[in-house]
Amino acid sequence: MLEKEVINFEKTAIVGIVTQNQSEEKLNEYLDELEFLTFTAGGEVIKRFSQKMERPNPKTFVGTGKIDEINLFVKENKISTVIFDDELTPSQQKNISRIIDCKILDRTNLILDIFAQRAETSYARTQVELAQCIYLLPRLSGLWTHLERQKGGIGMRGPGETEIETDRRIVRDRISLLKEKIKTIDKQMSIQRSNRGAMVRVALVGYTNVGKSTLMNAIGKSEVFVENKLFATLDTTVRKVVIKNLPFLLSDTVGFIRKLPTQLVDSFKSTLDEVREADLLLHVVDISHPDFEDHIESVNQILQEIKSNDKPTIMVFNKIDAYKHLTIDNDDLITERTRKHWTLDEWKQTWMSNVGHDKALFISATQKENFEEFREMVYEAVRQIHITRFPYNNFLYPDYKDAVEKDEE
Repeated sequence: MLEKEVINFEKTAIVGIVTQNQSEEKLNEYLDELEFLTFTAGGEVIKRFSQKMERPNPKTFVGTGKIDEINLFVKENKISTVIFDDELTPSQQKNISRIIDCKILDRTNLILDIFAQRAETSYARTQVELAQCIYLLPRLSGLWTHLERQKGGIGMRGPGETEIETDRRIVRDRISLLKEKIKTIDKQMSIQRSNRGAMVRVALVGYTNVGKSTLMNAIGKSEVFVENKLFATLDTTVRKVVIKNLPFLLSDTVGFIRKLPTQLVDSFKSTLDEVREADLLLHVVDISHPDFEDHIESVNQILQEIKSNDKPTIMVFNKIDAYKHLTIDNDDLITERTRKHWTLDEWKQTWMSNVGHDKALFISATQKENFEEFREMVYEAVRQIHITRFPYNNFLYPDYKDAVEKDEE
């Protein structure tokens, strides 16, 4: 008889602040996301802490009263990890660790940990390790406090923090080595890409956990790993897909996220070369998520950073089967109607209608809802790129409806 696997989740508390640039509503959205990230990493959030401040405290991120409150809660409930929603400076992390006796992480460290768990290939592991080394370098001093000899007095004079300097040199050397390794792999991958010939390249882009891999499996009949967790896909997957008689290459890329650590953007820029070299982008959006407009903005911002925001794009609004809107009772005269009360049809009449009838569609990748419409739109977009590149191939690929008739014959 097989023993049932028991997963022990770490007891965790999360912390965020309300500032002039971040309202309470926005903070709750970020903390919801942080909670999902914590769950993905193997933690269970027991409590949330928040505080209103003009700006983060440079010493302990939150105020002294709040840090004492967190410390008391950690001791009473045996919390093993406290995670802060924003990136902590090395000094903040050091000061907080002196007060609270448990693991202190920030959003960046948490995302790096998830990436380390998910990295399958040598390339992904190298990129994650590079990001971790860059993150770790300024924080090394906190790891060697037992060797500090700066207090002065009898028996305390000495060479100082030599161990830290040795460690910093090791990490710097490792960073240089990893960068060289990534350059070598990049050359190999660019040769692979050039060997793919002149086939039209389509890339799936979007926020993390919007259903890109599910869509890839549905359209490409492939076996890409799918899971309802953040960053399920880390390694770029490229598959040859044929719709009717038209072949093209479809790539599934790493998902984006708000407050994406700069170390990850830098180290994963090479992975995003699939996006840079794509002829067409399928921007997948989880319309059932209450903050999907923010997600679109975050993805567009990263596409701008990697200079891919001007490519032909089709907006694919996924998970229409899971979309639910808030309702107001007929006798409720107090509740104000907001965007969260809009039906799917009402959303379609907003800015979505300006995207263009051939540039946006609403589907469900799991239920295959409106899937024929999706296949037709992708076919026509790829066909247009193909016949522009090879005008003499025009007769090979007829209109989608004609191709359907040929199939039926």
